[in-house]
Amino acid sequence: MQSRTDGADSGSDVRTSPLLQRLAGRVRGLRHDRQWTRDELSRRSGLSVRFLARVESGDGNISIVRLESLARALGTNPSDLLRPGNETKRMIALVGLRGAGKSTVGPLLSQRLDIPFLEMDTLIMEDSGLPLDQIFELHGERYYRRLEQETLRRVLEDGKPVVLAAAGGVVNEPASWDLLRSAATVVWLRARPEDHWSRVIAQGDRRPMANNPAAMDELRAMLAAREATYAQAGITVDTTGCTPEEVAAAIADRYGHLT
Repeated sequence: MQSRTDGADSGSDVRTSPLLQRLAGRVRGLRHDRQWTRDELSRRSGLSVRFLARVESGDGNISIVRLESLARALGTNPSDLLRPGNETKRMIALVGLRGAGKSTVGPLLSQRLDIPFLEMDTLIMEDSGLPLDQIFELHGERYYRRLEQETLRRVLEDGKPVVLAAAGGVVNEPASWDLLRSAATVVWLRARPEDHWSRVIAQGDRRPMANNPAAMDELRAMLAAREATYAQAGITVDTTGCTPEEVAAAIADRYGHLT
């Protein structure tokens, strides 16, 4: 019996399988959102380019082990790749460092999609009755992260479609980050350190540079440390040189291809 590369099978039953067609669309969408070639996905997943082409055409009967490798490379899990209706997650979560543009782009995107806009920090302050600086001063970051996860679960359980501006440090809490990625279409608003800096200053907030000559170096280090995790988002939009309206339009367009 002739073996098949990557454990694939073929035939008319495979080509017409709704499950494999769903997998094909999901893999294509996630790869395109990351702006990866098949060569790049092949390198990350360990699957051959030829087999990936078959998967994306709905003609690749993938094994469970290789499905897990493919899902891990795409920053998701096998059940999410195959789950019916996965392409129409109801929440869009904007992530990125402070100054990425979440609070500016979020309302514009919510108008385009005709769904509410929410900010995680605002919700946390409403629930706790304290401003953010007092939450950190009185209770510390761990307390804030606990409130963040509780608030996120409540928003998700509500089940209403929203655009959510997540806190920049949500990637530092694995449970919250995994929850967000599994239940929402996560969008990373990517920007250069200089963009983050100038946008925060333009908003009139000079705290990042106050009495801290190393602030820019710290910002660069923070972004470098978080980039790999941010890159697990379902959609990445480079905001450098773009207006908030252009960024919102780009997100809406890419999100439309997933639904």
